[in-house]
Amino acid sequence: MTKKEKEPKLREVKSILVSQPEPGDQKSPYGILAEKYKLKIDFRPFIQIDPVSLKEFRKQKVDILAHTAVIFTSRNAVDHFFRLCNESKIEVPADMKYFCISEQTANYLQKYIVVRKRKVFTGYRTANDLIEILKKHKNEKYIFPCSNIRKEDIPVFMEEQNIKYTEAIIYKTVASDLSDLADVNYDIIAFFSPSGISSLFVNFPDFEQKETRIAAFGPTTAQAVRDAGLRLDIEAPQPNAPSMTGALELYIKKANKVK
Repeated sequence: MTKKEKEPKLREVKSILVSQPEPGDQKSPYGILAEKYKLKIDFRPFIQIDPVSLKEFRKQKVDILAHTAVIFTSRNAVDHFFRLCNESKIEVPADMKYFCISEQTANYLQKYIVVRKRKVFTGYRTANDLIEILKKHKNEKYIFPCSNIRKEDIPVFMEEQNIKYTEAIIYKTVASDLSDLADVNYDIIAFFSPSGISSLFVNFPDFEQKETRIAAFGPTTAQAVRDAGLRLDIEAPQPNAPSMTGALELYIKKANKVK
């Protein structure tokens, strides 16, 4: 295959499918992008979150109160952890420590606890940032509430450092039903997780990319695109475009020949 075949001629972009829920704000970056370049932008979550029932959770034999700290890597984990505590009639001790992957996740804790009265430790954005904080608190007994699909970074680190922790699967990430999109074509499909790529092929096993451009946010998503044998046309973040909308705009300017 020649380089020209690998990198097809840029075609005008008129429609984008974003594999996430639609933002509530009309003036979201996507709304601004659509208005600015006269685009049709649709939103459709490619994955859905299903709760693990209390009965299923109990089968894991996890004693929440036997731990001194919780690791949260997403808002979904926060929601389902406190849901199960409520269903189990467990009152989380005031001295429980919380280690959050980002400030956004830490702020979300306010939905359930008074953050200023608790010990909350916050990473910058990635699992590696959080790991740097965990290194300074090796004597805690951690519970790591997560999905049935999760990254290896934190469990591998805990094992290597012989830090006491218990993994608890409290929700499941599954493919959404996208069958109604079978005959719908978009110029660009934007993905944000490897699970989104998996969902694409669960729904459409014979999917052929053809002229559809694929956008991916984050290195693991980008790798999942390549591993699936797809052509990665737009990758975010970039030094001059830290967001998906920024990366999309850079591409659209070139493809649509916008000056």
